[in-house]
Amino acid sequence: MRILIINSEYPPIGGGAGKASANLARELVGRGQEVSVLTAHFAGLPRETRQDGLHILRIKALRRRLDRSSALEQIVFMFASSFHTLALLRKWRPDVIIAFFGVPSGAAAWCANIFSGIPYFVSLRGGDVPGFRPYDFAMYHRLVAPLLRTIWRRSSGLVANSRGLKNLAEAFDSDVPIEIIPNGVDLQRYTPGDRDWDPPRLLFVGRLVYQKGIDILLEALRGLESHPWELSLVGDGPGNASLRSLAQEYGISDRVDFVSWLDGDALLDQYQGANLFVFPSRHEGMPNAVLEAMACGLPVIATRIAGNEELVIDGENGLLVPPEDPDALRDAIYALLDAPAVRQQMGAASRQHVATHYSWGKVAEDFLTLIESATHDGTDRQD
Repeated sequence: MRILIINSEYPPIGGGAGKASANLARELVGRGQEVSVLTAHFAGLPRETRQDGLHILRIKALRRRLDRSSALEQIVFMFASSFHTLALLRKWRPDVIIAFFGVPSGAAAWCANIFSGIPYFVSLRGGDVPGFRPYDFAMYHRLVAPLLRTIWRRSSGLVANSRGLKNLAEAFDSDVPIEIIPNGVDLQRYTPGDRDWDPPRLLFVGRLVYQKGIDILLEALRGLESHPWELSLVGDGPGNASLRSLAQEYGISDRVDFVSWLDGDALLDQYQGANLFVFPSRHEGMPNAVLEAMACGLPVIATRIAGNEELVIDGENGLLVPPEDPDALRDAIYALLDAPAVRQQMGAASRQHVATHYSWGKVAEDFLTLIESATHDGTDRQD
C-alpha cells in the first residue's frame, strides 16, 4: 500500500506531532508499506531525502523556528502543501493519505480527494480541535470552523489520540466517525538506564508556554525550599523570560536549570539522569514527553486532564493532581521527595505500562487496520 503522510512538523521540526508522524512512518515502512512524507522545509535541511525506504519531501513554507510556527506560516503551508500534493499525484499516486492536524495538513488531503478521490484520514492532535486551549485558539477556531467541518466530513475518518480529545471533537461535530489510536513511544531508544534515586532530580520536557503550566510548578516548588531538590526544564518557547523572572521572584532560580531545546542523545540523558518527572499541563492530546519519561522508567506527577489521566495510574506509576492547583501539586511532590523507594517502584510500573500498551508498532497496526476496514467497507465520505 502507498501511504502519503502530510504534516507541517517532522523531525527536527516541531514537537510531539512531528515525532509521532516520524515514528508512524518508520513502523509502516517496516511493515512493507511504501511511505512518502510531505512536510515543511527548514534552513539547512535537504529538500528531498530517501532513506530506509522512506521518501521525505520538504517544501518551502516560510518556517523560521524549529519548535513552533506562526499562523501565517501555517497558512502558507496549507496552500503550499495542497499545491505540492496535487503535483505529486502526477508521478506517485498514494492509496491513502494520513493528515496530521485538520488544518493545515487536512486541507491538502481534502484537495487531493476532490481531484483524485484518494481517501484520507485526519489525525487530530489537539490544537486543531475547537475547544482545545481556548485561551490560545478561541479566535482561530471560530475562523477555521467551517473549513474544519468540510475537511472532517469528507474524510474516511478521524483519529484522536486520547478519549478526552475524542470527546472534544464530538462536541464540535458528531457526524464523523472518530477512532482512538494513542501515541506510542520508541521502547528501544527510551530505556531506564542506570540512575540514582536520591537526591530528588525533577524534570520537565516541553514547550515553555502557558499551556504547560510551568508557572504552577514553580509556585508549587516555592514552598519546598527546605528539601534537597533540583529541577531541569528542557524546552524553549515564548515563556522563557517570564518563567526565569518567576523563578527569581520565588527565590528558587539557583535550583532551576533552564536547559533549552534538546533532542536525540542529549534529551535521553536528561530522562535517564532524572528520578521524577513533573508535567503540570493545562491541556494535552496525548503527551509524547510523558510517554518518553515513562519508557525511561520515571514516576510521573501530572495534572488530571485528557491524555495524562490515560497514562498515569494514580498511586501506581505516579500521582495525578487537579490542574491550576499549586497546593495540590506541592503536596504530591512533597509526598515523593523523601520516598526514593516509592519513586523507584513507580518508575518500574511506568516502564511496564507503556511497554504493554503504547508501542509504535501497535500504533501502526491500528492505523493499518483502520485504513483497511474503512476503505474496504466503502465508507469514504463524499458529502
